Amino acid sequence: MFCGYLSPRWASLGHIQLRMRGLANYRLSCCVNSMLQTLAATWELAVILEKWQVAGSGADDCNIPLQLKKVLTAMQSDATQPAPHRHFLHCLDRNSIRLNIQHDADEIFLSILGLIRQQMDDRVLALEIENLYKISVETRLQCLECDLVQTGSSFLLSLPLHLKEDENSLGLKLNSLPQILCIQLKRFRNRRGSTQKLDCRVTFPENVDFSEILIEAFSSSFSQKECKYTLYAVVVHCGCAAFGHYTAFVRHKVNQQWYYADDSHVQQVSWREVQTAYGRLDRGTAYMLMYRRDLTQEGEPNLSG
Repeated sequence: MFCGYLSPRWASLGHIQLRMRGLANYRLSCCVNSMLQTLAATWELAVILEKWQVAGSGADDCNIPLQLKKVLTAMQSDATQPAPHRHFLHCLDRNSIRLNIQHDADEIFLSILGLIRQQMDDRVLALEIENLYKISVETRLQCLECDLVQTGSSFLLSLPLHLKEDENSLGLKLNSLPQILCIQLKRFRNRRGSTQKLDCRVTFPENVDFSEILIEAFSSSFSQKECKYTLYAVVVHCGCAAFGHYTAFVRHKVNQQWYYADDSHVQQVSWREVQTAYGRLDRGTAYMLMYRRDLTQEGEPNLSG
C-alpha cells in the first residue's frame, strides 16, 4: 500500500480534476525539466523544504535550494499553464550548470543535491535531504598482483547499474538502502574515444522487494528488514549520445496515476505505456528509476512534520 504525506492543500482537492503542470523548454532545458518533475513527485523533499525558514535574501538568485523550493511550490498549483521556472534555470546557470547545453540527467540530479548541501543554511535539514537518497556501501579493492582485498565504507546518492559491463577489480556491497532509491541505468559508454548509447531492453518492476533481487549485493552487515519499494518516476532519454531529448513518467502524489511529462505537455498514461521505456531503438529508453520504500514497518521515520 502506498504510504505518503498529503498537505492540506492537496487533501482538499479530492473533488477537483487532478492535473500536473508542465515546464516550458527554455534554452535546452528538457533535462532539467524532467528532473524537476521527478523532484516534484518526491513529496518527502517538498516536506523538508517547507520546514526551511530562509535567513536573509542577499543571494537569492544564486541559491539553488531556495529557487528549488519556489519552483516546486509553483508546480503544486492546479493552474493549466506551464509552471514558471526560469529563475531556477538561471540560478543553475550562475552555479555553472549552463543554459543552451545538453546535460546528463544523473549529473544534474547529483549537482542539485550537492548544491543543496552547500547552500542550505539549515544544516540539519540539508542532511535530511541527503539522507533521503543516501545509499551506504562497502567498497572492496583487490590488488591485481596478489590476493589482498582492502575494504572501506562510503555512500552514493544514485545506484549505478552497468549494462553489459566488463569484468573489473573494483566492486561494492550495499550496507543499507535509502527511503528514496535512485537507480541510474548506465546506458552510455566511452569506446575508442567516442561515447555510445546502449539501447538494449531493460525491464523494471512497478513494485519490487530488493531483498529478493539484490541479495548477492548485500554486505555481511546489511540488516535492513524492509526492502519493498514502489516505482514513482522514470527519467527517459530519446536519441543518441551526441544529442537527444529527456522526458519523464511520474506518479501523481494524490491519485497515484501515471503521467507523462514532455516539457510543457503533460498527459495521463497507463503503466503499460510506462513499460514502453524498457528499451527499443525507435523509442525513448529509461535512464533513471526512482523508487520509494514502502513505509509499512513500525519505527520508520515520519517526514510529515
